[in-house]
Amino acid sequence: MRLTVLYDDRCPLCARFRDWLARQPLLVPLDLVPAGSEQARRRYPGLDHDRTLREVTVVSDRGEVWHHDAAWVMCLWATVEHRVAAERLARPAFRPLARAAAHTAAGLRSAMRTGPAEGGGYGDRCAGSCEPSQPLGQG
Repeated sequence: MRLTVLYDDRCPLCARFRDWLARQPLLVPLDLVPAGSEQARRRYPGLDHDRTLREVTVVSDRGEVWHHDAAWVMCLWATVEHRVAAERLARPAFRPLARAAAHTAAGLRSAMRTGPAEGGGYGDRCAGSCEPSQPLGQG
């Protein structure tokens, strides 16, 4: 099994997460691909690429797709050190924690926005694309 993580390469928070993942010992190989890039569109022509710019997205080599909190859990699941935590977070009783972590990351991204006077974008050149998604199972 191999996983592809689609992340917003214009976002410093997403870039740090990508760098962190790249340094982790892995149980499952990861390809780290900028969301919305030509490479991502070529690999996954049927994927909603606008959504991948709003939410971290993970795609397996078998075509399975995870968004938002489920994607964060899959990233952890691929690592040696965090697999046990990911398996816990995947359980229904702990899923609210995974969802809260994903919403917190999205909130941190939103906090990086500049004010309306500066055009309402991100001061760090982000497109403002990380935002909370629909609850798991509704999107």
